[in-house]
Amino acid sequence: MGGRGRAAPCPPPPTLQLQRTAGEEGRKQQSGFYGGRCLKKGRKEARDVSEEPRSCCSHPRARQRAWNREGSGEAPPWPSAPAGRCGEAGAGLCSALPPKSPPPQDPKSQRVPSSHRCPRPLGTPRGGAPHALGARRWPRWPRGRGAGGGGAKTSFHRSQTLGYKNGFAFSRLPTVGIGGERLYVNQLSQAELDELSNTRPTLTYGQARQAPPSGFIPAHVAFDKKILKFDAYFQEDVPLSTEEHYRIRQVGIYYYLEDDSICVIEPVVKNSGIPQGKLIRRHRVPKNDRGEHYHWKDLNRGMDITMYGRTYHIVDCDPFTQAFLESQGIELNQPEKMVFDPYTEMRRMPLRMYITPSDFDQLKQFLTYDKQVLRFYAMWDDTNSMFGENRPYIIHYYLADDTVEVREVHKHNDGRDPFPVLIRRQRLPKTFVEKQKTFPSCVLEISDQEVLEWYTAKDFAVGKSTTLLGRNFFIYDCDEFTRNFYRDKFGITDFQPVDIKEKPPEEVPQVIPPYNGYGFLEDSLQNCFSLFPKPPRKDIIKMLENDHKVLRYQVALESPNPEDRKRRFILSYFLSNDMISIYEPPVRNSGIIGGKYLGKTRVAKPGSTTDNAIYYGPSDFTIGSTIEVFGHRFVITDADEYVLNYMESNAERFPAATLQSLRDHFRPRQVVEETAKSDVPALGTSQQELDELIVRVQEELKLHNYLNNSSIREALLRCDKDGSGVLDKAKFLSLCNSLSVPTNAVLVNKLIELCSCGEDKINYRDFLKAFPS
Repeated sequence: MGGRGRAAPCPPPPTLQLQRTAGEEGRKQQSGFYGGRCLKKGRKEARDVSEEPRSCCSHPRARQRAWNREGSGEAPPWPSAPAGRCGEAGAGLCSALPPKSPPPQDPKSQRVPSSHRCPRPLGTPRGGAPHALGARRWPRWPRGRGAGGGGAKTSFHRSQTLGYKNGFAFSRLPTVGIGGERLYVNQLSQAELDELSNTRPTLTYGQARQAPPSGFIPAHVAFDKKILKFDAYFQEDVPLSTEEHYRIRQVGIYYYLEDDSICVIEPVVKNSGIPQGKLIRRHRVPKNDRGEHYHWKDLNRGMDITMYGRTYHIVDCDPFTQAFLESQGIELNQPEKMVFDPYTEMRRMPLRMYITPSDFDQLKQFLTYDKQVLRFYAMWDDTNSMFGENRPYIIHYYLADDTVEVREVHKHNDGRDPFPVLIRRQRLPKTFVEKQKTFPSCVLEISDQEVLEWYTAKDFAVGKSTTLLGRNFFIYDCDEFTRNFYRDKFGITDFQPVDIKEKPPEEVPQVIPPYNGYGFLEDSLQNCFSLFPKPPRKDIIKMLENDHKVLRYQVALESPNPEDRKRRFILSYFLSNDMISIYEPPVRNSGIIGGKYLGKTRVAKPGSTTDNAIYYGPSDFTIGSTIEVFGHRFVITDADEYVLNYMESNAERFPAATLQSLRDHFRPRQVVEETAKSDVPALGTSQQELDELIVRVQEELKLHNYLNNSSIREALLRCDKDGSGVLDKAKFLSLCNSLSVPTNAVLVNKLIELCSCGEDKINYRDFLKAFPS
């Protein structure tokens, strides 16, 4: 140290001088600029005389770091001093508070680092007297300078209020006034400093920044994946059951906070037989009819909630749900125990095995009848069902354990699946125990308590029907071992097999519907015989032999009306196809339009049926007979001469009565013709001359295009009422004049002369040969 004195170190402040402006004070505390240049290592230790030294109060952490850099890990040697000047006059004011009790210091640690020494006051020599290492001396404040002395004021410097932080300039409130005097206006009181240092220690190093206000967070983001889970159950009635009357079904109610939706899920229980899983899909569940929906405020332990007509009882919730509801100020009820399904609990209980001693020794039966099987051949008649048939089966009865097996007999290419076993080997019940049929029951395995009697070997016999599990089997035969067993065991000797050959199918009689009158009967019947009807076959030979052969008859209509009785018709019978047509010659001024009355068709006799139709033929047409044509009755009054000639030439084909009636009808006419023929040679005429004259008249008619020959024939037939073929000459001449035949009068007169039969009679039939119809 030499003879040069050192300036006493400034006592460090116990805490920072906090200003009243919190914003500015925070920035000053974080900047670390409190003690001026006395805290910077390597700076000048003193200023010029004209420069006022700044405050020597440094930051506690800075001073501690500086002390540690000097090589000592102990506490700094200087005690906390009251506020005053540091060193000589002109030094800066310290911002320290008086300590409560100065701690003891080690004499060896009284060395003060150079970086923490106060600058030398003005007028003080560099080589001052050093302090004693072992003495604890407080620095003496020089008198006569500064505010602490009694001398005049010599420093008029203004305090610095400009500061920089992170490269930005800012202003701060001054802590000292002009000349370094302390400004208590901007200082905190001791009580405020104690409160800040004890309750808010973070303000020692800077004021905590206020967190910026949080922005708006939507519900689907704030409550995403946050679900309230409640454990509940509901009771369901079970009708028509003797084992259970109600059912408890446990569910989980999930409430989604993000959209206030609810879903109800029932955990799956194995072998429950109930469709489980999601009972109510996720959506907002309506609460009432006023449009309100369930909210999480409506859910609590021990309450009932009704959703879509089903009431759920909430018993408990998970920890997250409990914490959430309690945080929202909802007081939760005490949790309840979950109610379990009584039927499910009963099924989980182990079954009790009951062993009842049997009077029958099954072991003896097994040892006696092992591998002894009765074989029966049976038939299942399934013909009553659609596409059913008789199917053969084999019934095996095992004597060792009284079990029955039914196997199907397959044939080659029968089109059935190769599964021979119809009924597996088992004991078959014959009679069940009577019980009240309060509900339908369906079981897979039948216990001994439900069966009153089982099938035994006595129930099977040849020629007897047996019902096995609802199917009726008819036993028609058995094998030789079965016959011997029944003969020795039961004394049965009748084992006559039953013939089960398929009977030919019964012929179903074909019912032909009645004839509707459309078309021919033979043609209409083809619709009943075939799906694609074919035209009926025709007798081609008969058609060729009898082509253009027609038998004509004159008929009169039998009617109560006098007008209809006068009507005359021409009935034509065609020998080629046995058809009949009726034609009515038109009569002038009769008021009846003539023409075709009936087209060509076959007419059946009255009383005939469609199965055995009888049609009219030439044998039925006799003079004076009555025929019925589709409800109309006609009387045959006359016939053509060709009819008589045809029947006489084929007399073997017609009955004698028909032929005799025609002969009796034509006998008077033949007498007249014979008389006329006997008179022709007396008049000097011949048949050849008549034929030549007829040819000339026909040629004359062709030149004049005269086609009204039918009117001449009808007029002559009308005048011949008795049908003799002979008319009076005067009447005939007047009729010819009225008809005005367009031909030469000489030819007509000559034709009349050749057709004359005596003086006053004329054979008009020969005359009509010149006018063919």
